[in-house]
Amino acid sequence: MTLSPRVPDLAALDVMVSVARLGSMSAAGRELGLSQQAVSARVRAAERDVGLRVFERTSSGVALTPEGVAVLEWAQNVLVAAEKFATGVRSLLREERANLTVAASMTVAEHLVPGWIVRMRTSHPDVHILMRLMNPAEVAQQVLDGRADIGFIEGPDIPSGLGVRIVATDELVVVTGPEHEWARRASVEVDELARTALVQREPGSGTRTTYESAVRPSEPPLLELNSVTAIKSAVITANVPTVLSSLAVEADVRDGRLVRIDVDGVSMRRRLRAVWNKQEPLRGPRRDFLDIAVSHSG
Repeated sequence: MTLSPRVPDLAALDVMVSVARLGSMSAAGRELGLSQQAVSARVRAAERDVGLRVFERTSSGVALTPEGVAVLEWAQNVLVAAEKFATGVRSLLREERANLTVAASMTVAEHLVPGWIVRMRTSHPDVHILMRLMNPAEVAQQVLDGRADIGFIEGPDIPSGLGVRIVATDELVVVTGPEHEWARRASVEVDELARTALVQREPGSGTRTTYESAVRPSEPPLLELNSVTAIKSAVITANVPTVLSSLAVEADVRDGRLVRIDVDGVSMRRRLRAVWNKQEPLRGPRRDFLDIAVSHSG
């Protein structure tokens, strides 16, 4: 699109609108911080660009010509559109420099989000990132309420109103201390697991929800803790079983502090998901952080 030479620049249009509103070039100059000569020059330049006489000079100031009335209306529309453009650009710039609040359930928060934050800080040094750790239901509510920009959950239940994208897969595994009787067996049946009291995460956690959905245990938990570190300590000290993310116990199994127990008859694989409020455009830092999560979850 080629701009017509009949369109004055925005500064000249702004001066022209001020002169028409105030009825005087000297008054417009005082308001705009320009000399009367500068105002007069810009008005003449605008009239020359449009090819029409916009103002009649009178002894008391200036008045719009009939053609000037129409030109003034169009000029005001152009200035309003220009302000909308400027406002939109400022909004995008603020968004680029904004805080990014990330809410995540424990497995994602402890084992994946820190790496994503490092990558985000490298590519977006102006974005300050705040991470909140909570259970999946709380993550979803924070995102819906606008208190978090993007969330990451490990549970199967997704409330309506949220956009969803799978960012990784995970597996819950049963582990116990090396002295537990299960450590000497090739595997246990899912029915035996269901009848065994475990050290477990608190109700509402993604791990607890996934385990109960897959196994349908008949025994209440032996102990409930909201910290993975505390659970692993209890399992090692008391030599009792638990179920946790494979991400959380990988190093402990490798080093022999915990023993992974195969379970026959059940799969506890799960999808780790990003969620965001559908009412808010997925752009700027939120979009970039999601792209990092999808690309660097392995």
